Amino acid sequence: MIAKNLTPDRERALAILQDFLPRAGRDYASTRNYDYGPGNRQNISNLSPYIRYRIIAESEVVAAVLERHSWGAAEKFIQEVMWRTYWKGWLEMRPGIWRRFLAEEALFSDDRTHREAVLAAQSGAMGIEGFDDWAHELVQTGYLHNHARMWFASIWIFTLKLPWVLGASFFLRHLVDADPASNTLSWRWVAGLQTKGKVYLATADNIARYTEGRFCPKGLVTHAQAVHENSELDRVFLPTLPNNVSVGKTMLLLTSEDLCPESLITLADSIVGIVIAPRIEGVWPWGSQASDFLNAAVRDTSLRVAAYYGCHAEVISSLDPQLVVEACVAAGAKQVITPYACVGPIADALGVLQVTLAKFGISLTQRRRLWDEQLWPYAKKGFFQFKEHIPTALLS
Repeated sequence: MIAKNLTPDRERALAILQDFLPRAGRDYASTRNYDYGPGNRQNISNLSPYIRYRIIAESEVVAAVLERHSWGAAEKFIQEVMWRTYWKGWLEMRPGIWRRFLAEEALFSDDRTHREAVLAAQSGAMGIEGFDDWAHELVQTGYLHNHARMWFASIWIFTLKLPWVLGASFFLRHLVDADPASNTLSWRWVAGLQTKGKVYLATADNIARYTEGRFCPKGLVTHAQAVHENSELDRVFLPTLPNNVSVGKTMLLLTSEDLCPESLITLADSIVGIVIAPRIEGVWPWGSQASDFLNAAVRDTSLRVAAYYGCHAEVISSLDPQLVVEACVAAGAKQVITPYACVGPIADALGVLQVTLAKFGISLTQRRRLWDEQLWPYAKKGFFQFKEHIPTALLS
């Protein structure tokens, strides 16, 4: 079971990366689409939970791979890393998609029309080979192979005719590596909402091939119509971050969006305290698997960053503005600096926190990684246009 075997700390992430490096080239490209089951994940990196919380950064992973393999050999693996970056950049320029998802998820959750079918699907009780197995695997391990995620979403939407937002919500609650951008937009892509009118349709032959005959479900639809959306949302400009960090007493705030500040924030002499607030009470993270992984990762992070910055790291129960204010007042800090939070619940909570801190004369500044600054602007359209810029961005 992948989630139970993961040790959520940076040392383990680096060890997994080193173990995977020999297979990151053509071996990965030839076997990456195969789902051999939860007991056999040697054909993939197993790094996604660590990258999700930036226990290890995408730039580190790609740099290590390119030291071992040529661009041509490693291109498929690098593109998989880049899909996450692309989704995040795309959603940053269309934040209304996230708000729409939350609204529709709440609406369908209150509607009793699909309740029994949704519960059966989530329980793996639909009688569909493969689909039921993946539902159990997801809940038990907090993980699904990427190809299985696509098959599951396609069957959920087109064969079972269930609202895609409830399927995306199911993944959010259970995937250890779920994040608002990758999860929401991947489900939209399967449903035909990302590339208008173009759906991803799972077939029994494809499933049988890439599970090596473990599953060959019967009764899947053979034609599908894209999910309809009432209106499109305009693309907005990427938010510009102010560069107003002073040399005064600074509180470093860490959230689940980035648990490796050592490679981003170097104001070691100014930092007088560290607050780690990985959750928003009742909102994030949604699932127990992700919560357990994150709790353990935060324990490792608190020890690591306290030693690096030479000051106490306090883990607080939630990203509650009052708790952060109290920590700042106790340390005499007049500014808070935090790694940038992408569109999602953490970003929403930081917006509320900024207003509260300002009332006490305390500023809040977010720092965005160079990786994101360089690559997000290319996420204006589809991934194939985006990927054309990857070599230039990485090698510049």
